[in-house]
Amino acid sequence: MSLSSSTPSLSPTLPPDGGGGKRDAQNELIVVAAVLTQPDGRVLLAQRPPGKPYAGYWEFPGGKVEAGESLEAALARELHEELGIVVSRPCRWITRVFDYPHATVRLNFFRVFDWQGTPHPHEGQVFSWQLPDAVEVTPLLPANFPVLKALSLPPLLGISHAESLGVDSFLARLDVALANGLRLIQLRDKTLPDDARLALARETVRRAHARGARVLVNGSLELAQAAGADGVHLDSAAAAKLAARPDCGWVGVSCHDAAELAHAAALAADYALLSPVLPTLTHPGAATLGWDTFSELAAASPIPVYGLGGLGRDDVALAQSHGAHGVALLRGAWT
Repeated sequence: MSLSSSTPSLSPTLPPDGGGGKRDAQNELIVVAAVLTQPDGRVLLAQRPPGKPYAGYWEFPGGKVEAGESLEAALARELHEELGIVVSRPCRWITRVFDYPHATVRLNFFRVFDWQGTPHPHEGQVFSWQLPDAVEVTPLLPANFPVLKALSLPPLLGISHAESLGVDSFLARLDVALANGLRLIQLRDKTLPDDARLALARETVRRAHARGARVLVNGSLELAQAAGADGVHLDSAAAAKLAARPDCGWVGVSCHDAAELAHAAALAADYALLSPVLPTLTHPGAATLGWDTFSELAAASPIPVYGLGGLGRDDVALAQSHGAHGVALLRGAWT
């Protein structure tokens, strides 16, 4: 199923009919949604039962937060009521806002990787486990398409390091990383001469595509297109100059604070890198976000956020527990 749609946007988890529910300072109805994820990447979708608005449409399970209830408590209650499971490890992910004639809904998504029990319908739904980039059930609530596209992003992102390693050494390490499962690469290496950088980009794309991996070029759309890449990655300065999304399949943006994250979302970027999370070898002594600030920024973002800076491939679960989609690595991707 295509991850784009011209159908008018509907919430990926529609608000309950009538009733109260918790509201924030902006009078937005607060709702939680769960992305239950299997080790193979499949996520759970539920079909809306007969008698409900948009009956037969598929969505993520969830529901409204009650007054005096935390997001985590609401998620645990909804999943127990709807699916009969007990949540073990809910991780904040993204937050998206939807406007309706009767209410504005703030939808808080959680990734759920561990739970007790087997999901089974308590409220008449039909369930299906689906791969985010190959959904076979239909019809889908249209606002699910960007959510599913985001879920198709892998937890590790490798940033090229050919300037320091040397091109031949980098390509050899790229082959190893691809063989070990790396599926998303940002080609950086901005100081290489233009012809050498284009040649490196084309060779990186060739090797990556043979393994089913995506490559985004940090730089111009023209360079990305000439290399046959999957999209572009924008540094914060380049993103600040744009008022609209570049015309390509995938767009990433480097961010360092809330304003830059908001602008990346306004550009309809597919993901953001947020840095530096922790102290790094590249910038010793530089100010860092720390996990508390990172968690606040990532949870409020409508697009998935990768943590960058002072992290390794073994920190994916830690980063996800603080709201990250995953971890971006420079040196660590190629060792």
